[in-house]
Amino acid sequence: MKILECRNLTKEYLSGDGVIKAIDDISLSFEQGEFVAITGPSGSGKSTLLHNLSSLENPTGGEIFYNGESLKKYNDNQLSILRRRRFGFVFQSYNLVQELTGYENILLPVMLDKKKPDEEYINKIIEVLNIGDRLSHLPSALSGGQQQRIAIARAIANKPSILFADEPTGNLDGKTGREVLSLLKYVSHEFGITLIMVTHDLSVAEQADRILTLEDGKIVRDTKAEAESK
Repeated sequence: MKILECRNLTKEYLSGDGVIKAIDDISLSFEQGEFVAITGPSGSGKSTLLHNLSSLENPTGGEIFYNGESLKKYNDNQLSILRRRRFGFVFQSYNLVQELTGYENILLPVMLDKKKPDEEYINKIIEVLNIGDRLSHLPSALSGGQQQRIAIARAIANKPSILFADEPTGNLDGKTGREVLSLLKYVSHEFGITLIMVTHDLSVAEQADRILTLEDGKIVRDTKAEAESK
């Protein structure tokens, strides 16, 4: 089932030399439960594409559809609610609230939504991510890998449909990065979450079901399209 789609997506920025097209007329769709890696050289538009697909940024042109409905119909408040309830985010910098414990960080999106936590589901996440002994710690007392596990737990605490991850292993050593990647793949599969991940690391991208390669704001390779054309 198609969950996210963009048509003729464009994002332009003004610079001293004129206009830069960070995203250049991209049309794509993503299936429910799919793990897609977006890769390409620095400056190719990877993070810009992710930020536009997730509504963190507004495109200059084109249209994005979530579950068949255009995001153009949403005002800023509705987009904020959509991100909080249906999208999860994991970044290279963990973005944890330093004054809150690990457990409080995990529950933050649920509490912001004024909902009662699904304790059985939250406990399942904690078990899957193996962070039960770190819940009372502040972020400053956690390693990078532990902070990223807390960040993943927070990102999926509200049972999102899509998890957007921007270089989630970028600040981690090789071993910890592989563990975090494995956990992202597992939670995506376990909870049926679409995982869309930006990475510059080809060994990370190769773990995905599908790889999109960007250059100069354009998709130059889509392994799914290649497989379908054979």
